[in-house]
This record gives sequence, C-alpha cells and structure tokens, in this order.
Amino acid sequence: MIHRVIFLCMVCLFMVLVPEYVIAQQLPGININVGTSESPEDVAVTIQIILLITLLSLAPALLILLTSFTRIIIVLSLLRHALSTQQMPPNQVLIGLALFLTFFIMMPVFNEINDQAIQPYLNKEIGQREAFERAVGPLRIFMFKQTRQKDIALFLRAGDYAQPATRDDVPTMVLIPAFIISELRTAFQMGFLLFIPFLIIDMVVASVLMSMGMLMLPPIMVSLPFKILLFVLVDGWNLIVQSLVTSFR
Repeated sequence: MIHRVIFLCMVCLFMVLVPEYVIAQQLPGININVGTSESPEDVAVTIQIILLITLLSLAPALLILLTSFTRIIIVLSLLRHALSTQQMPPNQVLIGLALFLTFFIMMPVFNEINDQAIQPYLNKEIGQREAFERAVGPLRIFMFKQTRQKDIALFLRAGDYAQPATRDDVPTMVLIPAFIISELRTAFQMGFLLFIPFLIIDMVVASVLMSMGMLMLPPIMVSLPFKILLFVLVDGWNLIVQSLVTSFR
C-alpha cells in the first residue's frame, strides 16, 4: 500500500514539473462516452464503477475520521502552538508525520481487512455485501477500544435507538460520531498536558522580565529558546510519538 502511495505521488510530481506542452504531445488522451447497453449486467457494472469513484472521493474524509489521524494531527498542532514556533514544523511535515504514524498504527487493522474482506472478494469467494460486513468488523473493534460509553449513549439517545444488549447491536452510524468526539476529547487532554511545562517557562520568563523592568521586551522572544532547549533535552519527539502510539493500545 505504501508503495502505491509513493508511486501516485511521483506521478503527480511528474505532472507538475513537466511542461504542459510536453504532456500534451507524449501522453494519449482519454475519452469517456455514455452509450447504450443491451445487457443488465453491463448496467450493474457501470453503477458499481460510479459508486467506487464516489467512494474514492470520500476516502480522505474516511482516513481522517475513522482512523487515528485525528488524534495525532491535533496533538502535533497543539505541540507546535505550545512551543510558539509559529509555522515550524511546517504543515506539510506535520501532516506527513501524522499520515505515516496513522499507517503504522492502523496497519494491523488494514491487514485484517485485506485478509478477511478484500482478498476473498477479489478471488470471488464472497459477495459485495459480505465483503463490506467483514471489512467493517475490524474497524468497529478498533473504534470501540477508543470510544467512551458516554459518547455512544449520547448518540443512542439523540437518534432514539433502542438500548443495545451487546456491542454488535450498536449501529455503525452511532459508533462513528461517538468515536470522533472521543478522539477529540483525548487529543485535547494530551494537548493540555503538553502545554503545562511550556506555560511554566513562559510565566517564569515573564516574571523575571517584569522584575527587571524590561516591559517592552516580548517574553516570547526570551522564552522560545528555553522551550526549544527543554524540548530537545528531553527528546521530545521521541516522547510524543511514543505517547501517541501507546495511547491506541
């Protein structure tokens, strides 16, 4: 999967760097025509392709909301604000790190989905409906581990659903929003703990500057080197990534 992502990125980079006229001269054109069909099977296949394209357009949202990406990117963004480093690291670096950490954390789930749903479906051993149910199963298990019972109860009451007897009775449309708000809560809890040591440094520096009468000097200019030094000395990136990875176990 990672090799396919890298290949697609290289293709996109090629399309950006190569001049437009070179592409127009060397690459063949693609025509999409809408015609008639005499077989119902052909119509069904066409509808499946349209649904697949629609699903691919929703893939970024699914990757963000149904995986560990939400918690990771929020914690990394709050860390940057706590350090007061403005746009360092850049957004591209944070998003790239969050994506690779997401693939690392979700790889057991993805492998299980591939073994139980995708490969049997490609081998024509199961149908589409059964493949979908098998694919949702490992994802539901992952979301249940990270979701609070309080959040599930909230959406059960909001949707007037019956009280489920087991986890299997919880609708997926209830589990997904409950998982999202649980991830937001956990991410802000971790971000709050990140802010505490850096906030203490800001307060100490501001107090020292006020006691010296240096009111015109912004405290952030003095505290920023100390916060970066503290973060480097404690090996901050290692601790942050370790905390993020272990928080999903």
